[in-house]
Amino acid sequence: MFAVIRTGGKQYKVAKDDVIAVEKLAGEPGDTLELAEVLMLGDGAEVAAGAPLVEGAAVSATVVEQSRAAKIIVFKKKRRHNYRRKKGHRQQQTVLRITEIRGANGPQREEGAADGA
Repeated sequence: MFAVIRTGGKQYKVAKDDVIAVEKLAGEPGDTLELAEVLMLGDGAEVAAGAPLVEGAAVSATVVEQSRAAKIIVFKKKRRHNYRRKKGHRQQQTVLRITEIRGANGPQREEGAADGA
């Protein structure tokens, strides 16, 4: 089973036990987070797409660590004007391990089963 989630303005395709790095989220290592912005759910040939979100679907994740991404260099130059500016940036990020993907309907029931009758 997989899900497409949205967090930090980006979309990620995740499955159970995947480890992803996302924009910084509040939480200490070991905390459990609930990601409710699920755009799509898929299980084999069955795919459920939301408009824009899948109602009732959620993804649980555990915070592995709070870290910083690799450094990027921003360099500006205007030739023949003696203008050079160099600046670096490291984005803060949260590393998550996906623990559970819950569908919109919860646990699937067998067809033909009566409701309490």
